[in-house]
Amino acid sequence: MKTLLILAWLAVAPLPGAANAEVGFPSGTERPAEATVPEILGRAEALAPLRAVVILKGGEVVAERGYRGRSPAAPTNIKSASKSIVSALVGIAIDKGILEGVDQKIAPLLAGDLPADPDPRLSDVTIGHLLSMQAGLGRTSGANYGRWIASPNWVRAALAEPFVDEPGGAMLYSTGSTHLLSAILTRVAGRSTLALARDWLGDVPGFSIADWERDPQGIYLGGNQMAMSTRSLAAFGELYRNGGRAPDGRQIVPPEWIDRSFELRTHSRFTGDGYGYGWFLREIAGHDVRYAWGYGGQMLYIVPAVGLTVAITSDETAPAGRTGHRDDLHALLAEIMATTGAAGAGDG
Repeated sequence: MKTLLILAWLAVAPLPGAANAEVGFPSGTERPAEATVPEILGRAEALAPLRAVVILKGGEVVAERGYRGRSPAAPTNIKSASKSIVSALVGIAIDKGILEGVDQKIAPLLAGDLPADPDPRLSDVTIGHLLSMQAGLGRTSGANYGRWIASPNWVRAALAEPFVDEPGGAMLYSTGSTHLLSAILTRVAGRSTLALARDWLGDVPGFSIADWERDPQGIYLGGNQMAMSTRSLAAFGELYRNGGRAPDGRQIVPPEWIDRSFELRTHSRFTGDGYGYGWFLREIAGHDVRYAWGYGGQMLYIVPAVGLTVAITSDETAPAGRTGHRDDLHALLAEIMATTGAAGAGDG
């Protein structure tokens, strides 16, 4: 993404209340009996990949902090956390009647890009399967990602992957699946996915997509390589935490779509966490948490029961799973929950 490095130093408008956010203390301090949020964010300096944190409770900014010269207002590559945004666009498209629903078959929508002799199972793959990573097609993420984006047509390459499971089977995390959703949205709406995002989500205060990579055919990459500030990521999280409503009460994302997105549909074979429509599901500090996760530690946590939204961005060049950074961020969220009075005995 050619403009990401430049955009990383540009500021976007802050979220409401951000001007009053506190800053943390220097790292290396002992945690007092009742640590404050700024103290927790100060000690988080020890997490080397960390770049920015924004915390909101009940719609108000509790605190925000940047690390190593980064600002919560600076666009950064949120990587696969953008899959949750693609999911929102699908939900809005269904609500508008542009798409029929999650059971709609994808083959007729992508007929021009199907293999010459397609596997019969392609006719069974639905929009819902793509959203929940249960298409059954071979993965284009992980070790296969480089080969996939080196192909001349990413949509055709994703559809040509061999089936390794049946449609509706085990979770096979694949950016190719969300890219197919981006291609479908582009074709049925007659507009680019970026134009749809700016139209349908652009009225959310603080939300902004600064840049987004496209495939060789000009389709925006569904589920990766999207530039957005930590504040903007938090604004998107607030939209979901608030049942799809903007602060002024306008319904942006249908509330029933948010419920469906947070519904357990499968489990990650890497973490054991649940997965819905573009959102991971797990319990942290006694509460059900929904989170978006991008490579390197780009995280958007929503704790609906206690009104908490936490957006975190990290170094995009290093893995977060096998290094333990992802688990460190889960632990950081647990500390924030305890300090903001959000930790509890569970959601029932």
